[in-house]
Amino acid sequence: MISKQDIIKRFVGYVTVDTESDPESTTTPSTAKQWDLANALVEELKAIGMQDVTIDDKAYIMATLPSNIDHEVPTIGFISHFDTTPDFTGKDVKPQIIDSYDGKDIVLNEAENIVLSPDYFEDLIQYKGQTLITTDGTTLLGADDKAGITEIISAMEYLIQNPEIKHGKIRVGFTPDEEIGRGAHHFDVEKFGADWAYTMDGSQIGELEYENFNAAGAVVKVKGKIVHPGYAKGKMINSMYIATEFINSLPRMETPEHTEGYEGFFHLYSISGEVEETVLQYIIRDHDREHFEARKEMMQKLTNELNTQYGREVISIEIKDQYFNMKEKVEPVMHIVDIAEEAMKQLDIKPLIKAIRGGTDGSQLSYMGLPCPNIFAGGHNFHGRYEYVPVESMIKATEVICKIAELTALKK
Repeated sequence: MISKQDIIKRFVGYVTVDTESDPESTTTPSTAKQWDLANALVEELKAIGMQDVTIDDKAYIMATLPSNIDHEVPTIGFISHFDTTPDFTGKDVKPQIIDSYDGKDIVLNEAENIVLSPDYFEDLIQYKGQTLITTDGTTLLGADDKAGITEIISAMEYLIQNPEIKHGKIRVGFTPDEEIGRGAHHFDVEKFGADWAYTMDGSQIGELEYENFNAAGAVVKVKGKIVHPGYAKGKMINSMYIATEFINSLPRMETPEHTEGYEGFFHLYSISGEVEETVLQYIIRDHDREHFEARKEMMQKLTNELNTQYGREVISIEIKDQYFNMKEKVEPVMHIVDIAEEAMKQLDIKPLIKAIRGGTDGSQLSYMGLPCPNIFAGGHNFHGRYEYVPVESMIKATEVICKIAELTALKK
C-alpha cells in the first residue's frame, strides 16, 4: 500500500525548493536554481535503487527500473518536469496541510484575507473528507509538476520494494523548462529508449489526454510616423490607431474568455505602443489542423489588407509554429491510451478522456518519435495562489503508474 505520509513528505520536500523558470533566459535550464532540485532527484533515484541514473549538462534526468520478468515486453516511460511557472512566484513556498477537509472555505492567509472557497472553486467539494495540500496564499504550490515527480518516484520505489508485482523495463525522465515551452527541446528520445511514455502532468483525478492544441505565436509590428502634433495634419501616422484596427478586425468572440472545449482562439496577451511603433503579441490555438492553418492565414490576410489600405507597409507579422496536436501521433497506437484507461478502471477511477486546452511536453515528444499521452497528477488551480492538490489523488496517480506497468507486462 502506498504510504500517505511518505507521499506528503516527498511532495513537500520538492515544492519548498524554488525552481521557477525564466522565458527571457537563453540557457538550459533557464535558471540556475533548477539544478538544486535536479541534483537532489538524482541522488534520490539512486537511493531508492534505480539503475542507470544520469543527468546531462542541461539537467535532463533519466533512470531505469529493470524488468523483473523473463519475456520481452515494450519498454515504457514516465515523464514529469521540475520547473514551475514564471506566471506567479514559487519562492518560499509554505505548504499547508488540511486534514479531513470539511467542504467549507479554507483561509489561506488571514492577514491578507486570501480564501480558497468552494463557492468559486467548485471542484473542491468532490474532495470533502480528504487531505488537501494548499499554499499560504502568497505563492503558487508547484503541484504542476512536482506532484508528477512525487508519483513517479513513489511508484518506482513501491515496485522495487514489491518485486511480486511483475513489470517490464521502465524508464523515467525529469525535465527543466516545460513551463516556458522548452521542456522537450533537448530531450534525447533515442537515449530514453522507450516504446512509448506518459507525462504525469494532468490536473484532476481521472484525466487522460491524448489531444492538445495546435499552437503558434504571432508578433505584429505596426509602424507609424511622429511629427509635432500641432503640425501633424496629413503627416502623422499613429501606429496605435492602426493596431486598434487590426485588433478589432479579428473575431471578437474567438478569444480565450469566450471559448471552451474544442473551440480555438486568438489571444492578444501583450501590447506595447507609441505613435511610431506598436507591437502586439498573440498566441493562436486550435485543435483542428485545418482551422489552425486558417487562423494563421486570416492574420496574414488582415496584415496585407491594412498595408493595401494605407498604401505602404505599415504593418508586418511574424508567425511561428510552437507545437501540434499529438492526436495525430497517438491515434495510430491507441493501445497505449487503452492501457492507461484500463489501469484507471481497475483502480475504480473514472477515466476523464478529454482534449487539453493547452500544450504538453507529450505533444513535442510525440512528434519526436515518443508517443506520449498525459495522465492526471491531481493538482488544481495551477499557476497561482489558489493551487491545491488532494493527497489521495497523488496516491491514486501513483497506483495508476504501477498498474500500467503491470498491465504492460501481460503483453507478449
